[in-house]
Order: sequence, then C-alpha cells, then structure tokens
Amino acid sequence: MSNHQRLDDGMRWRIVGRLEAGQSQVQICREFNLTPSFVSNLWKQFQDTGSIERKPGEGRPRATAATEDRYLSITARCNRGATASQLSRDLYEEPVYQG
Repeated sequence: MSNHQRLDDGMRWRIVGRLEAGQSQVQICREFNLTPSFVSNLWKQFQDTGSIERKPGEGRPRATAATEDRYLSITARCNRGATASQLSRDLYEEPVYQG
C-alpha cells in the first residue's frame, strides 16, 4: 500500500469477506496493491474484535500542542533557512506567548 493511504470501511469489509471466503492474503495483497502486514493486521483485528474500525487514540502521540505548531509554522515561514533543530531549540528557549 503506497503512501500509507487509509482504506475506507467498505474496502476493508471487502478484504475481510474475501479472507473469510478462503482467498489467500498474498492474492489480496496483489489485487489491492497492499502490504502483507496490512492485510494480516486487518485480519487479526477482525478475528479479535469482530470489527474493522480503528480504535480511537491509535497512532503516535503528538509531540507538540496546537499553539506550538502555530508558533513553529510562523517562525519557519519568517526564517526559511532555519533547520528543524534550530526551530526546535528556538521553541523551547523562548516563550510561545510574549504579551
């Protein structure tokens, strides 16, 4: 699966239906252009929970708050030559709100 695209629920249910019908995971990977780990994880999730929906809160926790994101965005636009390390250093050296 290229670019980590999210499949809609209809497509996920179609994949699960084909797995239940006996189609191999390798065939499904080739047909839908998916990685084997994606199909395997989807199948395990369906077998464990009976559902294909993602649980809320899955994924990597955010490292910055919304205000910090805005500050970084503005600072990066003003100082286009700055590296990520410099922006990070500036973020934690200076207060976000100076008023």
